[in-house]
Amino acid sequence: MLAPLHKRPNLTHPRPMPTEFDIQYALENTHVLHEPDRRIDTFGSTHFEFQIITELMDSIGSVRVREGRIEAEKPLILRPEVGAHFDFEGFGPEAAAFGDFLRENLQKLAILKYGFKFRKGDVREQIVHEPLAEVRGKLLDDIRLSGNPMRAVIQGVDDTWEICLLKFTVEMIEKSCNITLFDFKRRGLLG
Repeated sequence: MLAPLHKRPNLTHPRPMPTEFDIQYALENTHVLHEPDRRIDTFGSTHFEFQIITELMDSIGSVRVREGRIEAEKPLILRPEVGAHFDFEGFGPEAAAFGDFLRENLQKLAILKYGFKFRKGDVREQIVHEPLAEVRGKLLDDIRLSGNPMRAVIQGVDDTWEICLLKFTVEMIEKSCNITLFDFKRRGLLG
């Protein structure tokens, strides 16, 4: 079991905007180790808890564990004439860059055209001086014991961890899409 997490202090120095390479690297190196049992609700907001682990680049055998909540508001149907808009409330410059990336690649990610708004809750973090495999094992053991149906455990990249978290959320949208479309059609909201 890991020690309790501490709320991250509000850092005032701005982080540089990630490059397209940084975004691609984060996307390729994000692994969902455990996903929530539930999908995104069609007609209401959905809250997920997350734990994201990342290796520190400047310290061997050290892992940063971040823990918090993310909310996906209820799906909205956007008509084709309405442009895609993503509101990443509370996220840093990585999220703005990820939103730009999504807008540029929407033809490949058609599932996102009906839009979501994301909110990231208070994030707590700690540095654990253990190998990544041990930290990963402890978190997965803890989720098996607690049985929390709303928790995700994600392994990602430290500098662009928010992109890793957003990738997880996009994957949850994709997995929820068929259910959402069925619910919309059943209620006569789609033809």
